Amino acid sequence: MITALSFAILTQTSVAPLPPVKDFYSTVVADIDGKSYAFKQLKGKVVILVNTASFCGLTPQYGSLQALYQEHEKQGLVILGFPANNFRNQEPHSNQEIKEMCKRDYKVTFPMMSKISVKGEDIHPLYKWLIAQSDRPKDEIEWNFSKFLIDRQGKVRYRVLPKVDPSQPEFKKLVVELLNDGSTDSVDPSRL
Repeated sequence: MITALSFAILTQTSVAPLPPVKDFYSTVVADIDGKSYAFKQLKGKVVILVNTASFCGLTPQYGSLQALYQEHEKQGLVILGFPANNFRNQEPHSNQEIKEMCKRDYKVTFPMMSKISVKGEDIHPLYKWLIAQSDRPKDEIEWNFSKFLIDRQGKVRYRVLPKVDPSQPEFKKLVVELLNDGSTDSVDPSRL
């Protein structure tokens, strides 16, 4: 017979907290297959990090992200998808189910990471760092498909709202100008 104390001990998980992120390139996360993915391999690239979900009205953005990736991968664009179940249980799937859905429904070839939390008490240190480095350091992630644009030096340049589709000309212009190592002064990112 299992006592209440024994049950509590059996069901308790003791996961050591992840260390804080010091800088972008020192970060290591788990990819969708559970393998280590070191950000040091991203040096010199323009990176878009996006928290994703399978059952969201914005889920079709996977297609726009994939198109953008295909268009600019050879110029040094990398997109990293981070599935998260922080908003209305819109990502209840396992990593394997997420991977299958992304390939089947959106032909995703950009790197997908393991499911994480992007807000709240269990926020992943990467997202804590991204938010702190953004122009809104006190604002939590507002919804699925929030986007962070990282320049070739590993600096957070822009935080873009979820409803901004990556196919929109203003968003694409930000990406192209970062790829060209230029200033994005011709686009007002506050409109995004």
